[in-house]
Amino acid sequence: MREVNLRSIDLNLLVVLQQLLETRHVTRAAELLHMSQPAVSRALQRLRDTFDDKLLVRTTQGYDLSARGQELLPHLQEILGGISQLIAEPTFDPATAEDVVRFYGLDLEVACFLPQLMSVIRKEAPRMRLEIRSEPRDQFEMLEQGDVHFTITGMTPKTTEDQYRRLLLAQTNTVCLMSANNPLSKEKLTLDNYVAASHGLVSITGLGPGIVDHRLAELGRKRHLALRLPNFMTAAEYCETTDLLFVLPEIVARKVARNRNITIKPVPDELSSRTVSFSLYWHERYHRDPMCVWVRQKIMESIQTN
Repeated sequence: MREVNLRSIDLNLLVVLQQLLETRHVTRAAELLHMSQPAVSRALQRLRDTFDDKLLVRTTQGYDLSARGQELLPHLQEILGGISQLIAEPTFDPATAEDVVRFYGLDLEVACFLPQLMSVIRKEAPRMRLEIRSEPRDQFEMLEQGDVHFTITGMTPKTTEDQYRRLLLAQTNTVCLMSANNPLSKEKLTLDNYVAASHGLVSITGLGPGIVDHRLAELGRKRHLALRLPNFMTAAEYCETTDLLFVLPEIVARKVARNRNITIKPVPDELSSRTVSFSLYWHERYHRDPMCVWVRQKIMESIQTN
């Protein structure tokens, strides 16, 4: 078999060749290709030179395929059909999709926003699977490495955000949780009595001080951290049975405090300026993925209806 240099061949001629072999007619091929008959005739001559074969041969009833032409036609149909599929816009059919969509988020962040999505998936995409990860990890590193499709978080990337896309899910203030039996539940929470209390902290990575600690440091104050938790879910239990205070986003605090002997109070004025934004993040690599586009659309619809 002779070696072929593809760079020396006009691959557009293969489209013309397929049409010629299928129609076995130069004029009809020209019409289907929206080309002039002389242009198709010139293309046929170039193809004959390239393949060193007549490809179309004259008969008493018009043109017929040469043996080489008969051999080429099914290969052309398969190859050019595959190229068309390769270039075509990918599609997503939720009714038949078997994709796995992977999320990262702390338990209560996920609980606030994903049950509605799961309901939609069960109705519209019953063969899809939703996987949620919440182990202590850097969620943006997981996005960057492709371990998950999405992350739900109130944090922002520490590095450049150019590689991430974001959808705002909710904005909420921070509040303070404590047991209803805590003496502070009966009085106004000031900076002094707040700092004098003992505290719990929810930390995703388990590293470093919390945002409240940074704010207190700016004010020249410091609190006693008696407990660090990796998730929100158990914060209510520790509040209910101890004297610990937790500062949490209000949307999360009200969910964990439901049906518990817990008081929710405004944080001290000096700590109340920060609004927490919960966002859905995804990496640029998945921005045009049809499954991920569908998931984002359904999450947006659930936000708008709640």
